Amino acid sequence: MSEPRLYRYTDLPSLIHLLSNRQLTLLDPMLWDDKNDSSYITLYREKCKLKSVLALCFARSAETYHHWKVFAPGSSGVRIEFDEEALRRAVLGIKGLQFTDVEYLTINSLRRKQLTKQQLPFLKRYPFKPEKECRLFWESGTEIQTYLAVPIELSSIIRITLSPWLHPTLVDGVKSSIKRIDGCENVKVYHSTLISNVDWLKHGEAAR
Repeated sequence: MSEPRLYRYTDLPSLIHLLSNRQLTLLDPMLWDDKNDSSYITLYREKCKLKSVLALCFARSAETYHHWKVFAPGSSGVRIEFDEEALRRAVLGIKGLQFTDVEYLTINSLRRKQLTKQQLPFLKRYPFKPEKECRLFWESGTEIQTYLAVPIELSSIIRITLSPWLHPTLVDGVKSSIKRIDGCENVKVYHSTLISNVDWLKHGEAAR
């Protein structure tokens, strides 16, 4: 059985920051696109009388067009594959920090439930279920922070996948730039073939 993986979809500037500083950066969820999501987290912060709530999202599911288009659009998108156990070891012992899977509910099931305030940061509407999201979540009742840097080992990164929309002539240059970052010479970097796969096209051409 393969080891559990977590996937972070982001962009090249964020990847370079992560690799150069060897840290994950949790930010304010108020910046998120899904207002159902950010509203629930605001309610959680208010109901629990917290000064700060910060988060970083990961996916458990395999590569999909949806993930790229929504979370890492355009040619600068990247997908970082992490060893989940290594990440969990990195956050162990940091006060107020937790890894929690998101629960997906339909409107009808929501009507039948009595929610607790502790559930609010980890609920999403059912149509988002294919994301299989896991959240790295930090809270504090005393500190006001706009971000949180969490140190990690580069060995926790299994591979980096470059955007399927990155032009093929740019791939080698981007790979070289990533590998020139201190400590990253052995990091595996690939180009996604999601929207143009040689084997897929070859079998189509062989059809009779």
